Amino acid sequence: MTALNGRIALITGASRGIGRATAYALSDAGATVYLTADGTREELTAVAAECRARNAAARAEFGLFDMGDAGDVQRMVDDAIARLGRIDILVNNAGMRIRKPFGDFAPADFDTLIAVNLRAPFLASQAVLPTMRAHGGGRIITVASQLGMVASPSSALYGLAKAALIHLTKSMALELAADNIMVNAVSPGPIATEFTRDQMAHTPGYKEWRESQIPLGRWGTPEEVAETILFLASTSAKFVHGSNLVVDGGYVIQ
Repeated sequence: MTALNGRIALITGASRGIGRATAYALSDAGATVYLTADGTREELTAVAAECRARNAAARAEFGLFDMGDAGDVQRMVDDAIARLGRIDILVNNAGMRIRKPFGDFAPADFDTLIAVNLRAPFLASQAVLPTMRAHGGGRIITVASQLGMVASPSSALYGLAKAALIHLTKSMALELAADNIMVNAVSPGPIATEFTRDQMAHTPGYKEWRESQIPLGRWGTPEEVAETILFLASTSAKFVHGSNLVVDGGYVIQ
């Protein structure tokens, strides 16, 4: 796989889970990274320090932004460009979940989740276009979910947003190909992150129930998703465009 030496990547939701693993994977490959999250300065400081330790030849900067605030999304992109000069790779990873049975969602739940999970990557992708076009192209990689393709209890709102991200990926890919901006999505299946480990701890039988639905019989790791994102960010994926790569241990094939 081609290294990312000299490339600059903006990764949202980078303080933990898939975002943190992606920051490490891209740093290991030589990229300079700009990391963002909401209200987690200590965690971002630690992730940025680890990225610098892994890649002494490149920089790791970070900023705190609220992905539910449309203005903050633009300010995030502006700050990354101001500090690092351009953005070659955008990883739209930040997201949130609101789990409720259908019928119990409040209007505020809809507004909040759609703002973070759908509006933010939509606006961030638009915001990076001028710098990518000015520098001859780029990569936009969006983290969707297997729940954007199949239904799951108490996940109607989350699945709705992720399904829309998969469609957005295809639409952007169609329109941005002429600018040499490659656009793809990654749809993780059950991944053992801080969020899901907490859910396992507080929901008896949840871990075993999910594992029974995965042909490979285990939860995935953030690092396994990050490896797929790294592939899409590299020149090894130079003819992969408008795709949704599913990383789920076979969850959606049944």
